[in-house]
Amino acid sequence: MPSGRELAYAHLKDAVLSDPAMQGQFVNEQALADEIGVSRTPIREALLLLAAEELVQLVPKRGAYVAPVGGREIRELFEVRAVVERYAARRAIELDAVPVAEMRTELDGQRALTADDEARAFIDHDHRFHAALVRAVGNDLLTKTYDGLRARQVRAGIVALYSSGDRRKAVLAEHEAILGALVAGDAAAAEEAITAHLAATQQVLIEG
Repeated sequence: MPSGRELAYAHLKDAVLSDPAMQGQFVNEQALADEIGVSRTPIREALLLLAAEELVQLVPKRGAYVAPVGGREIRELFEVRAVVERYAARRAIELDAVPVAEMRTELDGQRALTADDEARAFIDHDHRFHAALVRAVGNDLLTKTYDGLRARQVRAGIVALYSSGDRRKAVLAEHEAILGALVAGDAAAAEEAITAHLAATQQVLIEG
């Protein structure tokens, strides 16, 4: 059974930090403790872990601050994603290991989500779509590195959806282009489609 700290860490990382309403806000430790059903000590321990990952900022006498997604964070996140995902596309094609069925399932799951309050679920599918490709390479270290980006990726993706009303439809088309190139075994086209997809999301975030 997960410890109080583990429960608090998971909830903070998966729910609180990805909530657009928390951008630029301080975490209410007592409210979170009541919501999860733990004392404030596990909450504080979890916040220390998140601060070490630079996902929150600890401000003396005020608590944990969730900084808005900034330009440098956006740039660095998408630079790393581009390197990993383009490599994964080419390598998966070389290994004849493209997880077509798994990626199609995630894309179909995204397509079924149309309501505004389903943004989080949409982005969860988004992460699994890309993560399936990275995992297919069979490099555990690469997979762990990519999984380490999940909180930032989900957070950025949700903010992008709320920043642009057309972004959801565009993501579906961009994912179709990526999957189509992978199915065709065209590594260059797959890399190009991934580059275009990431650049489009990054542009939405920069423009706000």
